[in-house]
Amino acid sequence: MANAPNNRRTDTASKMIKASPQTIYQSFINPEALVSWLPPKGMSGCIDKFEPCEGGTYRITLTYEVDHPGKTSENTDVARGKFLELVPDKRIVQSIEFDSEDPAFSGEMVQKWLLEPTSEGTKVTIICENVPWGIQKEDHDEGLMSTLENLAIFTEDKQ
Repeated sequence: MANAPNNRRTDTASKMIKASPQTIYQSFINPEALVSWLPPKGMSGCIDKFEPCEGGTYRITLTYEVDHPGKTSENTDVARGKFLELVPDKRIVQSIEFDSEDPAFSGEMVQKWLLEPTSEGTKVTIICENVPWGIQKEDHDEGLMSTLENLAIFTEDKQ
């Protein structure tokens, strides 16, 4: 696409969560738990494939519950991912590609989840590198914070 920007950006979000790194990590590698908190507000999810090991892959379908265009179909985003690194209770690194015919959403995005223990619980930081240019920064920031809020609600109830 001639008008497509060549540079990709990095988006980040962090939240202090009153849960242990172990609880948060387990909530990430358990597919039933993950699908209950990962979808941002206004979306629901379905995990089609999930292999939580280094080199393992997954496929998740997120469906918009509100009128919002999806990347894959009219109201869905389908993402294929690969776990690049799983360090229990510390770090999760994955590559993600959206199933989309639109070049604005093509390419591999690397997403890192960092779990830092603190006296209050765990500081969770998400770093998304090489974000497809079709994903609006404001929308992505809002979605990342919504996911972190969901994670906090889900894991703080487990303490």
